[in-house]
Amino acid sequence: MKPTRLSTLLALAVVTGVAGYAIDAVLASRQAPTLLLAVPLGVTLAFIGVAVVAMARPIRQHARDGAGRRHPVDPLYATRVVVLAKAASLCGALFTGFGAGLVVYLLTRAVVPSLGSTLPNVVAVGGGVVLTVCALVAERMCVAPPEDDDDRHGPGTGSTTLD
Repeated sequence: MKPTRLSTLLALAVVTGVAGYAIDAVLASRQAPTLLLAVPLGVTLAFIGVAVVAMARPIRQHARDGAGRRHPVDPLYATRVVVLAKAASLCGALFTGFGAGLVVYLLTRAVVPSLGSTLPNVVAVGGGVVLTVCALVAERMCVAPPEDDDDRHGPGTGSTTLD
């Protein structure tokens, strides 16, 4: 599996930011209340990011300490953590972009919005950013270290040893 590319995350954030801005504009043009993301959403996104890093930490320690020679890392657990980190980074980019679109729409209005309508969206954007960054860190923590050259020499590799 290839690492998550920054360009993919930025594209998702821009597309969902435009969507958030457009949805709020359409709602306001119909005299409907604009969208308001909840503060617990941002806090929950941040906690999920911290949990993903906590799940990746044992894999990183195991690979770094050389304990893999005695007890190999469970490949299913490592794969699940990497897939979770990749999905979390994509979701974090989606929430960041959408929330940023809502905030931009509120701040570009002729009337200055109240803190009660802006702060929850800003907290959600912050939670999305934390989730994205933590997920990218966790994904990098699960990268397998390169194997030793001594272990790779075998028949047919072109290396010879003299005794």
